[in-house]
Amino acid sequence: MRLPIYFIFLTVVLDSMGIGIIMPVMPDLIREVGNIDLSQAAMWGGILTTAFAVNQFLFSPTLGSLSDAYGRRPVLLAALFVMALDYLVMGLAHAMWLLLIGRIVGGITAATQSTASAYMADISTDADKAKNFGILGAAFGVGFIFGPILGGLLSEFGSRAPFYAAATLALLNMLFGYFVLPETVTESMRRPFDWRRSNPFGAFRHMRKQRTILPIILVFFLLNLAVFVYPAVWAYFGRAQFGWDARMVGISLASYGFGMAIVQGFLIRPILAKLGETRTALLGMSIHVLSFFIYPFMSETWHVFAALPINVFSAICVPALQSMMSNRVTRDAQGELQGVLGSTVALATIFSPLIMTQTFRIFTSDDSPVYLPAAPFLLSALAVILAITVFQRWRVAHTPA
Repeated sequence: MRLPIYFIFLTVVLDSMGIGIIMPVMPDLIREVGNIDLSQAAMWGGILTTAFAVNQFLFSPTLGSLSDAYGRRPVLLAALFVMALDYLVMGLAHAMWLLLIGRIVGGITAATQSTASAYMADISTDADKAKNFGILGAAFGVGFIFGPILGGLLSEFGSRAPFYAAATLALLNMLFGYFVLPETVTESMRRPFDWRRSNPFGAFRHMRKQRTILPIILVFFLLNLAVFVYPAVWAYFGRAQFGWDARMVGISLASYGFGMAIVQGFLIRPILAKLGETRTALLGMSIHVLSFFIYPFMSETWHVFAALPINVFSAICVPALQSMMSNRVTRDAQGELQGVLGSTVALATIFSPLIMTQTFRIFTSDDSPVYLPAAPFLLSALAVILAITVFQRWRVAHTPA
């Protein structure tokens, strides 16, 4: 099963890269297409980002349920084909409405992360699920590293070059998957498609019946709400706290992505073997709290890189939580579960930037009673403390006397 795992790995890398590869050129492309200034471009950039996240939230359960009904293979291959066309349209766009449609379609195709996770669940034993979900986390880290770097390099050839490159990569991966990806949904686990369970609201309502995992879904949401502080305010925090330029912001983010890939790709297996899923999740969340509380005391750039091993080690909790939930639902509901988790992540993506950027603004404005650029990280620490509280209550309730 090595080649299918490579395909799933590359698919998640592309999902992650697909955002990062176009980030360096989006301001220039928006200004070029809309013939507007930088401030207006920033406004449109926010609209496009929100459109992407909202549609990822809406369609994650739909694609997950489609994969439960019709198979993982056709959903993944079709999404990659549409993704390639979407990037091509955005690269050729000469009107803002085309860019908006492109981000809407991009959010839908990015929802295939739920199907990729369901495929991993299908081919994994209960003991291997956390390790294989760690591979997906490593794939996200790899995309997080190379996306902005590749986008920056390709920007030398114009603001549209990264879109053509992303389209080519998606098409090549689709062809690779066509030849190596077997179907994992058998007749015994196939579940008829039901619109009532294939939208985020219906899927969440159905998951309420899975009372053993509902608290963990809440923990998963709070954790993502906290962790999205990095893409939301990291660039602004780096400038305010350390006087960084764009190059230094990129280096620090790439370092974080590299460390996260190492932890989730290589260290998760021995940690899980030693501690088990529950204690691994609890340890990772505790380290998150510690790392967030460190930021207000950082005053030099080297402090960030000295604390990097602590920060990235906290990534062990996500695959542990995913494995715990996957092991507690039936095989015919794996796609639906991963769709709910995809919508949970998208929901955090919608709200976290709004909350974190406003917190940053309040504590860095001229009329702020306290100048504290690290305030969003303290808010994230509180969110994770709440997640730990919920997790501990669930743990006590489900631990045999």
